[in-house]
Amino acid sequence: MKKLILLLLMFAPLATFAQQKFGHVDAQAIMQNMPEFIKARGDLEAKSKEYENSLTQMQKEIQSESDKYEAAKSTMGATAQKETEAKIQGLIQKYQQAYQDNQQALQKLQQETMQPIMAKVMTAIKNVGKNGGYVYIMDVSAGIPYISETLSKDVTAEVKAELNKLK
Repeated sequence: MKKLILLLLMFAPLATFAQQKFGHVDAQAIMQNMPEFIKARGDLEAKSKEYENSLTQMQKEIQSESDKYEAAKSTMGATAQKETEAKIQGLIQKYQQAYQDNQQALQKLQQETMQPIMAKVMTAIKNVGKNGGYVYIMDVSAGIPYISETLSKDVTAEVKAELNKLK
């Protein structure tokens, strides 16, 4: 009798495991098709291009000042040379600071625009998980090398449908 109870206790976790539901989703694929993601990506690209154009203008100004300096250097006095060199150095520093500021601004803008989109996708995944009785829903875009198709269901379509409900 003890052996029977022991056997039942050993196999009970396996029976429970077999009843649990696991799912997987490709959150990146879902986000890339969302209108708000497409708009955010376009806004980020436009802002990036704006910053790039601004930096290009600054580079042209630095090059122009350097060319003028090189052409007139031989006729300038020592004081004028130092002043011009300081001016060019100031332009270079201004360019470097603008580059850093632009990178930080783009990073902040990306975080601000993508955070609500990611939160919306996560809410949809959680809703599918709760409504479907899933134990886990793993994101394959996070780098999971293998997921068993027999033990885990692809719930990407369900999450897309849930996102449409959240609009």
